[in-house]
Amino acid sequence: MGLKTPLYDSHVLLGAKIVDFGGWDMPLHYGSQIEEHHAVRRDAGMFDVSHMAVVDLSGARVRDFLRYLLANDVARLKAPGKALYSCMLLPAGGVIDDLIVYFLDEASFRMVVNAGTRGKDLAWIREHAAPFAVSVRERGDLAMIAVQGPRARDKLRALLPEGLRPAAMALDPFVGAGFGSWFIARTGYTGEDGFEIMLPADEAAGTWAALRAQGVAPAGLGARDTLRLEAGMSLYGNDLDEQHDPLESGLAWTVAFDANRDFVGRAALEKARSTPSRRLVGLLLEDRGVLRSHQKVITDPQGAAAVGEVTSGTFSPTLNRSIALARVPANVGRSVQVDIRGKLHNAGVVKPPFVRHGKALIPLV
Repeated sequence: MGLKTPLYDSHVLLGAKIVDFGGWDMPLHYGSQIEEHHAVRRDAGMFDVSHMAVVDLSGARVRDFLRYLLANDVARLKAPGKALYSCMLLPAGGVIDDLIVYFLDEASFRMVVNAGTRGKDLAWIREHAAPFAVSVRERGDLAMIAVQGPRARDKLRALLPEGLRPAAMALDPFVGAGFGSWFIARTGYTGEDGFEIMLPADEAAGTWAALRAQGVAPAGLGARDTLRLEAGMSLYGNDLDEQHDPLESGLAWTVAFDANRDFVGRAALEKARSTPSRRLVGLLLEDRGVLRSHQKVITDPQGAAAVGEVTSGTFSPTLNRSIALARVPANVGRSVQVDIRGKLHNAGVVKPPFVRHGKALIPLV
């Protein structure tokens, strides 16, 4: 038996297929993963993401602490509620975790980290917070629901008190705001418009039911994975990990080299960016088959060393084709071959994302 979120009983009542995910009992799907995927792309769906860890950081030097801890620079966060996506690195440049940090005020930030890395993340954060006299508080009293899709805004509006609806619906992307005991952020993991709601755990089941009554479809881990891969978003443990730095994981844009500051892992990244050897690309399968993690990618049939690996792969319900992210030699061309069960299949090299805001960014066939 794994850990259970405050919404576990709600999932069981809906007939969800429960699987282990990072030590948590989570819904894989509620019947049809494909229907759940399309509901998010075309209307609105919701995910239980309460297994992720919400961490509140406070102290007079909390901004200085985060500027040292993270590869991206929280100096960019000026207005309360603004959010920043970043990696937390080892000194050698490997990724401990990818996360989102929210600016609340000059003495308070909120961070959301991945479920599977919760223990090592908290230990690392606390170790480095001590010299800055920053308090680290894990918010086990909170649940988290992601509401995503082109109609997410309209369907969430109905649940908010009337006086708060204009403010909540007018928020810019990557902005959060506290409404009473709720914290509503314009963040997500699907490539669609939407929100992530952090709320008291004892309000989660009622809110989930109220969202269902508004026509928001429950969606599980299966749809969450196909949606995020279509959107070209990384999954920790697949596309990034402690053995690879963000520069070779498609996340160079999350590293702020421009500021005159030191951060954990900077020296290693400075060296890596001067001699890039690998990068993360998108693959679009041209033959029949399904791309999966760990499949070998041949970038030059004549070069024994010119081999990469699929880091995440799936069949895209939106494109009706197989897609993947793959780490390959930096000089990869426009086409490669992928070893699927001992047979080489042709694939085109493309720039992610594959789908954004419901629209295909590559030709459909």
